[in-house]
Amino acid sequence: QVQLAESGGGLVQPGGSLTLSCTASVRIYSNFGWYRQAPGGQRELVADISIGGTTNYADSVKGRFTISRDNAKNTVYLQMNSLKPEDTAVYYCKQGYSWGQGTQVTVSS
Repeated sequence: QVQLAESGGGLVQPGGSLTLSCTASVRIYSNFGWYRQAPGGQRELVADISIGGTTNYADSVKGRFTISRDNAKNTVYLQMNSLKPEDTAVYYCKQGYSWGQGTQVTVSS
């Protein structure tokens, strides 16, 4: 079972930026994904990235969020810019059937 360790969440003002990181315990040769779950909501895909770097984004974050990966470090990143209060959620990293523990992102003034 792959272990995923996330970091980088926190409190940020609207319009601010945060970068999330997720490091896997083993080398990953397939897709990584970031998901989020707001209070009372369902978990939804934010972005994913293939081993070759092909990316896919939810419409709500296109143009604001960027997913990237460093295969040598077994790490995937989510750069989040122009954050909005509706981006507030617990963000989870996913690889295969494995999930990270989640990291809280709160966008508030």
